Amino acid sequence: MPQTIGFIGLGRLGLPIARNLLAAGHVLKLYNRTAEKARPLTDEGALLVADPAEVAEPGGIVFTVLADDAALETVTLHNAAFAGRLAPGGIHVSVSTISPDTARRIAAEHARHGVHYVAAPVFARPEAAAARKGTICLSGPAEAKARVRPLLAQAVGENLFDFGDDPGAANVVKLAGNFMIGAALESMAEACTLAEKNGVSRDSIMQLFSQTIFACPIYQNYGKMIAAGVYDQSVGFKMPLALKDMGLVLQTATTSRVPMPLAQLLHGRLLSGLAKGRHEWDWIGLAAGASDDAGL
Repeated sequence: MPQTIGFIGLGRLGLPIARNLLAAGHVLKLYNRTAEKARPLTDEGALLVADPAEVAEPGGIVFTVLADDAALETVTLHNAAFAGRLAPGGIHVSVSTISPDTARRIAAEHARHGVHYVAAPVFARPEAAAARKGTICLSGPAEAKARVRPLLAQAVGENLFDFGDDPGAANVVKLAGNFMIGAALESMAEACTLAEKNGVSRDSIMQLFSQTIFACPIYQNYGKMIAAGVYDQSVGFKMPLALKDMGLVLQTATTSRVPMPLAQLLHGRLLSGLAKGRHEWDWIGLAAGASDDAGL
């Protein structure tokens, strides 16, 4: 059933998610720091507001798709009107990849106002989100999750995994997943570099592995890009955001007393890439580090 939904954050992932909700017949009240980015959706009937709190209605639902913890805290914890306007019984759905502790802190503050917080970080490049082929990690209060499930299916897809009541749990899973993807990128980069240094084409080795013992989307899709060695085209997730996420992995690992030496390597790869001016590259550009080290 169509309803009015608040939406904050129209970046590479937020825009297609918002458009899917609009296409499903919902009325969208939008806020984005750069108002011009909302034009494609306002041309399609969405409403643009001047303050993030204005997207909220009593008992309503607000989606946030923001870049980092600081941005999310600015429009929620540091904006006293946000939770007040959602109360009573409203739901804040956070799609952002943030620290589990930040999620728990926002959830606790919302609860003081009678507002529910649902964590729903997504595994999806922008084109996958647009096609509603994303994977959603979900955690938070059961009743609130039940209410937003149909909207998440319309916005991102029906591939949803529930990790219980802890508002931080879904973000732990998202960080673990991003770490695993990064580890796969590093593995492919090192394998391709070894092949190239020994006269075997990068493309041929990835064709073999992505069709046989590593026949899965990460190896098939990212493998082609790593084999080609082209990292500044089809940019879905920029290296600065990947560095932020790997920093969150290490932060969470430290507080949990979990050694993650490979995560430290990935953090170093991303930091090195940014030091070399690769800010506009997709995060698969961390793979260039293996070639750099091998003198290629």
